[in-house]
Amino acid sequence: MINDPQGTILTLFLIFCRVGGCMMVLPGFSSARVPPQIRLLVAVAVSMAVMPLLWDTTYPRVTGASQLAFLTLILGETAIGVMYGMIARFFSLGLQFTGSVLTQMIGFSAPPTPDILEDAAENQLTNLISFGGLMVLFAMDFHHMILKAVIDSYGQMPVGGEIHIQKLLITLTDTVQATTLIMLRLSSPFIIYGLMFNISVGLVNKLAQQIPVYFISTPYLIAGGLFMLYLSIAAMLRLFGDAFPTIFLKL
Repeated sequence: MINDPQGTILTLFLIFCRVGGCMMVLPGFSSARVPPQIRLLVAVAVSMAVMPLLWDTTYPRVTGASQLAFLTLILGETAIGVMYGMIARFFSLGLQFTGSVLTQMIGFSAPPTPDILEDAAENQLTNLISFGGLMVLFAMDFHHMILKAVIDSYGQMPVGGEIHIQKLLITLTDTVQATTLIMLRLSSPFIIYGLMFNISVGLVNKLAQQIPVYFISTPYLIAGGLFMLYLSIAAMLRLFGDAFPTIFLKL
């Protein structure tokens, strides 16, 4: 029997703010292909599942809180949840950056098509790489790791405690920095390949200026780049998946 129905509902809503804020931007769950009703029901179900674990931490903050104080709690909990979700989202968006660099360096400039995950238009290779990376993250149960981190965050950032906005922003900027370095490392073979190929073609063009080198070399550039991608995409996605725990746990 529930002794305090109002306090129970408010506690559940406060937990939902942190969990739902995380899932609102979490890769895969925040995709435009997932209906909003499904995302809402999943967030509510997870909030109800973890509420017994967080009852002693959250319920005392709800009882006796004024409307202004409760509104402040809602904003703070949502900001913390969004921060944890944005760490994973920045890391997954980095693979789109890798795909864009890769396609540019191998000369694969096909017309963009609708993105598999979002409504924006992307190159076919970028779609393939980003979708493959997301499948690897789900195969590694990255959402369990993030959910555990969100639950553990109640010990580090308790409900009603002081929220350090500067620390949150520093965490996000460190995530972007670390993600950029990892994605440049993944795309470095294709960057070197594109530079070497274009320098070689430029030297050939200087020796034989009457030959339309650009139209002759482009098919070889694309074919070589696709062959490199065929040989390295498995290793690329494996390194991408292995790098996620190091980024998330370090931050």
